[in-house]
Amino acid sequence: MAHILDRPERLSSAENEYEEPSPTEATLAATIDLDRRSSAEVLAAIHAEDRRAVDAVGAVMPALVRAVEVLADVLAGGGRWFNIGAGTSGRMGCLDAAEIPPTFGFAPDRIEGLIAGGPAAMLRAREGAEDDAESARTALRTRELGPLDAVVALSASGRTPYAVAGLEVAYQVGARRIAITCDPDSPLARTAEIAIAPDTGPEVIAGSTRMKGGLAQKMVLHSLSTAVMVRLGRVEGNRMTHLRPGSRKLWQRALALLQELAGADEATARDALERSYGDVAEALAMLRTLQQAERAANRR
Repeated sequence: MAHILDRPERLSSAENEYEEPSPTEATLAATIDLDRRSSAEVLAAIHAEDRRAVDAVGAVMPALVRAVEVLADVLAGGGRWFNIGAGTSGRMGCLDAAEIPPTFGFAPDRIEGLIAGGPAAMLRAREGAEDDAESARTALRTRELGPLDAVVALSASGRTPYAVAGLEVAYQVGARRIAITCDPDSPLARTAEIAIAPDTGPEVIAGSTRMKGGLAQKMVLHSLSTAVMVRLGRVEGNRMTHLRPGSRKLWQRALALLQELAGADEATARDALERSYGDVAEALAMLRTLQQAERAANRR
């Protein structure tokens, strides 16, 4: 069943949406003399504006809650979650998607980041790629985006053609549509089913949305993905019971977690982790089953 909720006021790839500048492009009067300030004063100004990003994210919690519910339902129903964006926004979307599998043991093909310009744009800026709306359409169609899936489009200005096109494709196939932007009146927000739009205002350096605009998007992303994983049972208490111990540090963390949650000694925890081939959740279940069997035997 297609998840088509409120029809957007206008579906547009934003090629002609530059008549009205985004609030993120405005000039911040408080830092108009930034080039004449001392290093300490420059840093103080940046820090003061960063605090605004924190408050702005706090003000959009209702939209974040709705997005968590939608994404948890999508993943629980076998669907996929795509973060899509360009530049700083695209890099953060890819980063958050990449960190979910090792942190929460979720299959990497279920949560994926797409960035304008492709993987090479993660390491070197490809500014013109953000205008290539067709590449976003192609990327999602190649992955056979469908009504069980969700697209989370990121753009600080809300006018990036690549990001807007991603939501257009989602609308066309009935996938869920979530926008993360700093302009609630932008084309991206209007094309979304749920718009998470923290009002961060103008940047310390005009138009440099890698600053507090990027900070706000990062906070939204890690809050969103973490809350979704908690809803899906990938956390017990506040412990990462589904982490994938792919390094020595994480292997030691997994052993400590098993000892704490299962009350096992180190040797028993290590044996369970090795027998489960590093699957922490399986090892924990194994240890608890063993404990239950031992308690049952002691009651006889």
